[in-house]
Amino acid sequence: MDRKQSKNESSEVAGRIYDVSDYKREDPLSSGLAQTHEQVSDTYAEGEIKAVIDDVNGRDIEIKKEKEEKKY
Repeated sequence: MDRKQSKNESSEVAGRIYDVSDYKREDPLSSGLAQTHEQVSDTYAEGEIKAVIDDVNGRDIEIKKEKEEKKY
């Protein structure tokens, strides 16, 4: 693959946005867009900033984040 072809393919990927038909397609880009859309939609519908898992019994289990160390 030459450099010009690679740049054109990158521009094509960068220009893609989610479409409902992405759920039915099987290529990696469509699958990724559909999965990301699902995650964003779920997060938006949840209405919470804190990360939680919905337990089957209706209880929210908070996902605790480990403290990141600053690297200089």
